[in-house]
This record gives sequence, structure tokens and C-alpha cells, in this order.
Amino acid sequence: YRKSQHKIGKKSVKCDTCGKSFQFKSRLTKHLRAHTGEKPYLCSTCGKGFSYKSHLKRHQRIHTGEKPHSCSTCGKSFIQMPQLITHMRIHTGEKPYSCSSCGKRFGDLSAFRKHKKIHTGEKPCDPCGNSFHDKSRLTKHLISHTGERPHSCSSFGKRFSHITNLKTHMRIGTGEKPYFCSTCEKRFSWKSEFKRHIRIHTGEKPYSCSNCGKSFSRKSTLKTHSRVHTGEKPCQTQQCVDKISLTSVSYSYDLDVLLFII
Repeated sequence: YRKSQHKIGKKSVKCDTCGKSFQFKSRLTKHLRAHTGEKPYLCSTCGKGFSYKSHLKRHQRIHTGEKPHSCSTCGKSFIQMPQLITHMRIHTGEKPYSCSSCGKRFGDLSAFRKHKKIHTGEKPCDPCGNSFHDKSRLTKHLISHTGERPHSCSSFGKRFSHITNLKTHMRIGTGEKPYFCSTCEKRFSWKSEFKRHIRIHTGEKPYSCSNCGKSFSRKSTLKTHSRVHTGEKPCQTQQCVDKISLTSVSYSYDLDVLLFII
């Protein structure tokens, strides 16, 4: 019993990013997604990704129409428990969220957060509702809605929405490889390429099929596998085939230009 109790209290693995400790490596792996933004659980219906399996299950109810949480007072049903809790406050009159600036109270958290922006001076994005602390960040964000691409590559003329994307693209010409694998000493130009490579050493397969549980190291492999369950077949129309061919030609052209520059 003492041995078992000691094992439960032991925290053997630590997150290098924030220092948080975990008893099991599997829990650390899940936690790391908070830092990397990795979303290995894909919805087979719409393709949206999630960091946790439980979040995917909740999301899938949007497609299935399942609403397991019902109000005992009026019978109205909801997809998620937090939605039911918020709804119940209509009947109880409870308003747990209080504004520290003006004292106004709210039963709905989203309404409360929206109200606080009146006092903080946050800049809201009208198309999507996201808020930003300063105008420069809002302006940068708005590009995602307008499609504007103000940053241009001087070598190829390709345009980008954000300067960081342009800098990443420029590595094609400079040959810069800032991402270094400490295991085999191989270097990479892109972070996504580096992360995929690391899985060769760790054996990690973060992309799981929600239908059969089979795991894959690459998102593209999971998407291909998902067709086994959905019955979806790759588009074979002439328009799609021509588009793929054109992309291949464009890629080859870029490589030829690159070799010429180098």
C-alpha cells in the first residue's frame, strides 16, 4: 500500500516550457498541446481539429444533433452542460458575474466579457467578435478577413498577409535552417517540418481516428485513412486533375528559379 501511495504522489515528468510536473508521460504529452497548439483529433464530418478527445466528442454533437443535457424546468435541451447551467439562471435569476467597474451583474459569461470591454477600451473585430488590446493588433488581425497581402517576396513576387510568413518563405532562397534536431543533428527550415521529423525518434502518433482509434504521425495520413470510414473518394474530375498538375508545374518552376538564384 505504501509503495502504491508513493507512486501516486510522485511527479516524474516535467514540462520544459512552463515547469509544470506530471505523474505520467501521457499527461505531459496532452499538456504540451496547450503550448504547441497541436490539434490531433479531427472531426470526420467537417475536418475541424481539437486538442482533446473530449472536445471532439462535444463538437460532434453539432453534426449529430444530440442534446443530452435537458432543463428540468422547461425541458429545453443543450449540447453542453455549461450551456444548460447558463440557461438555468433564467429560471433561478442567479447572476454570478459582477463588473468590478460599475457593479452590473450578469448570468451569462459571454455577455459579461463583452460588457467589460466598455471599461477596458478593448478594440473588437466586427466580423468575428474577437477583441484586441491595441489598434495595431486589430489591424493585423483584420487582414484575415479582407484577404489583403501587403508583404511581397523580392525574389518570386509571392505575397503574404503577415511579415512572419514572408520571413519563413524567404528561407527558400537563403537556405536558413534554424530548427535543429539534437538527436540526429539534422536541421530544418520550417517548424512544422521539424516537428514531424522529431516523431521519427519519439514514435509519437498524435493524430487519432475518431472512428477506430488508429493513430498516425501525420495529419495528412489520418485524412487519407478517414476515407475508409466515410467512403469519400479523392476528386478525379478534369478540373481537379488540372489544378494538381498546375501546382506541380508551379512548384517545379520555383525550384528552377531557386537553383538559378543560388
